[in-house]
Amino acid sequence: MFAVVDIETTGGKYNEEGITEIAIYKYDGHEVIDNLVTLVNPEKDIQPFVVKLTGISNKMLVNAPKFYEMAKRIVEITEGCVIVAHNAHFDYRILKTEFRRLGFEFERETLCTVELSKKLIPEQESYSLGKLCKALAIPVSNRHRAEGDALATVKLLKLLIDKDTDKEILKSHIKQGIEKELPSKLQSILDNLPSENGVYYIHDKMGEVIFMSNTKDIKKSVNKLFLKTSKRSKTIRKLMAKVSFEKTGNELVGRLKFREELSVNKPQFNFNHKNGLSKTIFSNPNLIIVDKGRTAEEKSAILIENDKLIGYCFIDLEYQLNNIDVLKTHLTLLSNNEENRTIIKKHLQKNSVLKLIRF
Repeated sequence: MFAVVDIETTGGKYNEEGITEIAIYKYDGHEVIDNLVTLVNPEKDIQPFVVKLTGISNKMLVNAPKFYEMAKRIVEITEGCVIVAHNAHFDYRILKTEFRRLGFEFERETLCTVELSKKLIPEQESYSLGKLCKALAIPVSNRHRAEGDALATVKLLKLLIDKDTDKEILKSHIKQGIEKELPSKLQSILDNLPSENGVYYIHDKMGEVIFMSNTKDIKKSVNKLFLKTSKRSKTIRKLMAKVSFEKTGNELVGRLKFREELSVNKPQFNFNHKNGLSKTIFSNPNLIIVDKGRTAEEKSAILIENDKLIGYCFIDLEYQLNNIDVLKTHLTLLSNNEENRTIIKKHLQKNSVLKLIRF
């Protein structure tokens, strides 16, 4: 579970700043399930340059709650969560400082989207939230206000999770929140799984992926795994500590995502798979395959350029789809191997998609 945080402050000397606004969005890796957005009375004046930057004035905060009045709610909404922020060091330091003033040690794991972006979206001109979102065509409303910046960070985190083919974010997240023992009733695991297209991951107690699969129905597929009596299935269940999943919106993206991550992660109980050289030829050397996404508002896109398979992504704006340079920044890269090319060609021969864009 993630708690995506953005904080606006009074400015001033290091560790003497006060919070003027805070936004926290509790995100389970798929959707926002809770939030806290409020102005805060810092009980001190705001620096003039900060007033100009954020538009938050001393007068606006007179009747706002003081930090101690919302401290319990902040503890509750972030309990069991990894704190995520764009420049997490700053936001986490401010929170710890405020809690320390109350005599409480606030301790959480942190994840910085600046550091993640540098790793997963390299060669950007700037990694400031505003410029990075502009480059990625991620809409930001109320820039330099906690709500707008936190929501933009949620969208950025969602993109980073998609691009993390090594599953490092997922593994560390699972490891931190792992249950001490597998529930006596496997039904409790099934209850948290969707009956949708996607890829699911079986984790051991260290968070490592020991088995993964793609399917049209995640819940049904995992249930079948629970019911199998083979030695391999029994061993997987014995070592299993957690089941996680990622929705893919459609079967084609699910199959491509599974094959790519299988070759990267090499789970212990998946069979070895060899990829051949590229031979399959597409009908058009430059093609964007557009199909259903994970939500009603979202679409998936697979890019083929100069007869080379580049990658896939999920988008929710037409501008992201129609601008190739922006589309490329969203892509999770795919191997241009024979298997992936064959998967795409056979799928297009047997199934309809929302749209084919030739360019």
